[in-house]
Amino acid sequence: MIITQSIAPPNQLLADDTIRQTLAAGLAGRHTRQKVLVLIPDRTRTIPLPQLFRYLVEILRDVRQLDFMVALGTHPPLSEAQLYELVGITAEERQTTYRHVGLFNHAWDRPDTLTQIGVLPQAQVQAIAGQTWHPSLGGDVPVNINRAALAYDHILILGPTFPHEVAGFSGGAKYLFPGISGPEMINTTHWLGALVGVVGTIGVKDTAVRAMIHAAAELVPTPISLIALVVVGQGLAGMFIGDYLSAWNAAAELSAERHIIWVDRPFRRVLSCAPPMYDELWTAGKAMYKLEPALAEGGELIIYAPHLSVVSHVHGQYIYEIGYHVLPYFLNQWDKFKHIPLGVLAHSTHVRGGGRFVDGIEYPRAQVTLATQLSPEDCAQLALGYLNPNEINVAGWQNREDEGILFVPKAGEMLYRVKKV
Repeated sequence: MIITQSIAPPNQLLADDTIRQTLAAGLAGRHTRQKVLVLIPDRTRTIPLPQLFRYLVEILRDVRQLDFMVALGTHPPLSEAQLYELVGITAEERQTTYRHVGLFNHAWDRPDTLTQIGVLPQAQVQAIAGQTWHPSLGGDVPVNINRAALAYDHILILGPTFPHEVAGFSGGAKYLFPGISGPEMINTTHWLGALVGVVGTIGVKDTAVRAMIHAAAELVPTPISLIALVVVGQGLAGMFIGDYLSAWNAAAELSAERHIIWVDRPFRRVLSCAPPMYDELWTAGKAMYKLEPALAEGGELIIYAPHLSVVSHVHGQYIYEIGYHVLPYFLNQWDKFKHIPLGVLAHSTHVRGGGRFVDGIEYPRAQVTLATQLSPEDCAQLALGYLNPNEINVAGWQNREDEGILFVPKAGEMLYRVKKV
């Protein structure tokens, strides 16, 4: 059930007063004397979190305990200073106005922070995957979650919903799995998404991965509510507060209206600019994911990120070992790659895009080129193209759609798709 919602008219955003009033209508007095854990995104998601953080602390002032946890998945933890920046407070405010509020990172790789709440049997995963199921998904999947989730009276998820390469649309229970889960769910859901493929997943509401996420969420004993946000630019186009299924469903419907750009024909060249909030290729890969459905066969997509010098802070060693390849490259040589975490293999295929692997030769459907601080040698090892970002004239890419050339100034959140004929 949706408790309350606000939707801005097309091409408009919600006013600050509307945002605050909607939050108050959905939350005020509902958690009196309770211990509440709020799950929030990290810096790789666009959301007016400083504003929302202050509103929430004010509205939930009658709770017994209020803590915020960054649902990192496998992203690197934030320092104290970065946590303050994330929620928009100063060090002084942390010690005064907000001294009673907890600020934590999730730690997916620390077994002492996790607890098992159940298992998704192989048969259930196979049923969810359907025709996509592959033996590489493995057997039963332990459902581990940050043990803090069991220490509260209520979990409140606060996060945006965008088209997503693995789950179809982000947000909702994804802040539990993989947001604050152990590696098993993270790896299996991402690999399931890779087996389906980005084009068949992104911007699709009902996906196998989303079904698996919701199956795991049913095992969480703590009551869960959701503040689902639809972000356009730096503001909110919509806000839905209710149970995590209903609120997410409504947000995904609105995201499909506001976050998908339909084009008449695919582009042969794309300059896809990854913003600074993506400080590693692990997240800057979204500059490929959101454009692949509009990339022509045999075309080229350039991930333009002059600030980027790291492949992955957490998984870089594995990625340099395997490079970026199409899905059949791994499936047809499984014994060679089965020791690599499934989530890493999934990332590799997502960035590389679709393609074939025939008689030992890889045939990607398009070229992916990096214009970053990564060297030509690094790009060659990663099996991606290289361009010197200093030699790219960004202005020369603009306003050339009629020539089959697309410039995307901030890639990673808006999805591009070709209209159906």
